[in-house]
Amino acid sequence: MKQVADSNMVKNAVGEDNYDALQHPPMLEASEDHPLWPLARKALMEVYDPEIPTNIYELGLILKVILTDDADAGVTDVYVEMTLTSPGCPVAQEMPGMVQSAILPIDGIGEVTVDIVWDPPWTPKFMSETAKMELNMF
Repeated sequence: MKQVADSNMVKNAVGEDNYDALQHPPMLEASEDHPLWPLARKALMEVYDPEIPTNIYELGLILKVILTDDADAGVTDVYVEMTLTSPGCPVAQEMPGMVQSAILPIDGIGEVTVDIVWDPPWTPKFMSETAKMELNMF
């Protein structure tokens, strides 16, 4: 899959104010009101599927991000539910570790659990608008 546009091209086309809204994948369920959400989101956007030149967040592989405060420990635990573009994905074994390694360094994060699920099966409709633009998949 060849990348057609990059994030700067998309920002220039739609404007800085509209860009963030276009990055949100439609299938995502997340603790968006949690103070650590912006940092977790940014960390997820730095993880790439090695076969597709788009980050896993905008690709729609992240289905759920639940941030839960552990008051006793003074940290926030993170649960991530994700999928892959296909069950035969060659990085299926490594992807949970990649996601965990991206989130763990965030100050205030405790435990990070990442589960891969296959239901619902991933389709291009899971992708954010920016990912569709970058990959020319309208």
